[in-house]
Amino acid sequence: MNNNIPLVEAVSLKKYFKTPVGLLHAVDNISFRIHSGETLGVVGESGCGKSTLGRTILRLTEPTDGKILFDGLNVTNLKGRKLKEMRHNMQIIFQDPYSSIDPRKTVLDIISEFMLVNKTYPSRKDCFDRAAELMEIVGLASRLSSAYPHELDGGRRQRIGVARALSLNPRFIVCDEPVSALDVSIQAQILNLLMDLQEKYGLTYMFVSHDLSVVKHISQNIMVMYLGECVEMAPAEELFEHPAHPYTKALLSAIPSLDYTRRNLSKKLIRGEVSSPVDPKPGCRFALRCEYACDDCLRPQSLRTLQPGHLVACCRCAGTS
Repeated sequence: MNNNIPLVEAVSLKKYFKTPVGLLHAVDNISFRIHSGETLGVVGESGCGKSTLGRTILRLTEPTDGKILFDGLNVTNLKGRKLKEMRHNMQIIFQDPYSSIDPRKTVLDIISEFMLVNKTYPSRKDCFDRAAELMEIVGLASRLSSAYPHELDGGRRQRIGVARALSLNPRFIVCDEPVSALDVSIQAQILNLLMDLQEKYGLTYMFVSHDLSVVKHISQNIMVMYLGECVEMAPAEELFEHPAHPYTKALLSAIPSLDYTRRNLSKKLIRGEVSSPVDPKPGCRFALRCEYACDDCLRPQSLRTLQPGHLVACCRCAGTS
């Protein structure tokens, strides 16, 4: 494997949905790279397209346009056996740990299911032995192997989802808001588990969340989305220290803080209604809610480089296109 080649790359990726009133631009011209062993955090408010982006990368949702590359191979149009083989390397952890697993199966059956279907091991016994090993790896007690999902709490259910995602030995995992449905203390446990697994197995993540503080904890790079578009992308520390886009600044100001010196700082409120993602007009999609909006915002916006690795789509920010 060439270390200079990103493990996962999206090039001008688009996903539109047909509606009775036009095309809904769920993902619109998104490009990024994730190198092996890294985590890209994708943040934005509900409806911005971040989950659709993750599903499109995995080909669970077919892209409208653009390219998806995995380890340098264009997987955008793979079909049949080749697509099935590619999916062994690309898995997903879903947001709701209960609705994403079969309530009629036991913990051991759920974790071994993918291995049995794909005949990963020569015998059923080998699959169940591996499932038992995965239970230990993700912190599930062996006594729970015959338990059903309704008998477990949210944290244990999510550990089942993590073990199932690991069952085919993937290299890339989309974490689709894996902790948003959990209590705060359980969130920390699952985040630490994901980070430990990444270090142990060299996993690569796309971590989708609406919580910037969670994303900062686990990500090397962060992409901020608004109505299907990337409005800013930067290394995690750089984004928190020097946010450029007004939307990013508003998201950061909304993060609760225990630092009493920051409690009196003014919050950047986002006013106005979200514009429609159906056949959006050219220009900045955040303009209707932005206090700095001007006539230039009505023109198409492109990502500008503020400094190496820090891109922003805002005409107010100096930089190179």
